[in-house]
Amino acid sequence: MTFRTRTLALATFAALAAAPAAFAQDGYAGGETAAGKRVSIVGGATLLQPNNDTGRNDGIKVDGGPAPTASVSYHVTDNISAELWGALDSFDHRVRADGAKIGTVEQRPLALSGQYHFGDVDNTFRPFVGLGYHHSNIDNEDLNPGGNHVSLTTPKGAIGTVGVDMNITPTWFARADARYLRSRADVREAGVNTGQELKLDPWTVGFGIGARF
Repeated sequence: MTFRTRTLALATFAALAAAPAAFAQDGYAGGETAAGKRVSIVGGATLLQPNNDTGRNDGIKVDGGPAPTASVSYHVTDNISAELWGALDSFDHRVRADGAKIGTVEQRPLALSGQYHFGDVDNTFRPFVGLGYHHSNIDNEDLNPGGNHVSLTTPKGAIGTVGVDMNITPTWFARADARYLRSRADVREAGVNTGQELKLDPWTVGFGIGARF
């Protein structure tokens, strides 16, 4: 486990450990409800893993990595929302060919999705699904040390989301989600397109703490 992974894990566990104290101070006393609250914010940690199925990308594989993420949602109704989600720091990826490291690359995805949240707004568990569009900023490519600079174009495409919120109070909730990003990037060498397309198509798994207002 890398230092960065340990730091993210510890930060997430600390937030989860601290949450009950906050929850205890903001209970459902007096018939309080989450209904009608239109904005929610979630912060947490996410692991992103590119799809490395056998036979893809001419033997090139891209390792996954963690990063802090956050989202802001506007709830049009108690069941329908629009979410802006993205990474607060870059996901760092090691690129391998035939099992050997050939370089590194960083990406920072940003996505806008429409979501549907099932059930009553005050249910303890509220599953949700979403569909939208994303693009990922690619940066700091180091893929051909000592040779011509190899770069990747900005991958973009559809994003699908499934998740569940666990309501603790009308304000605070915990979230777990998974996302699939259809993500393809053209490979360029010395600024010229090589004709090769890198198929990333990553999955993400994330955990976080949220508040609604």
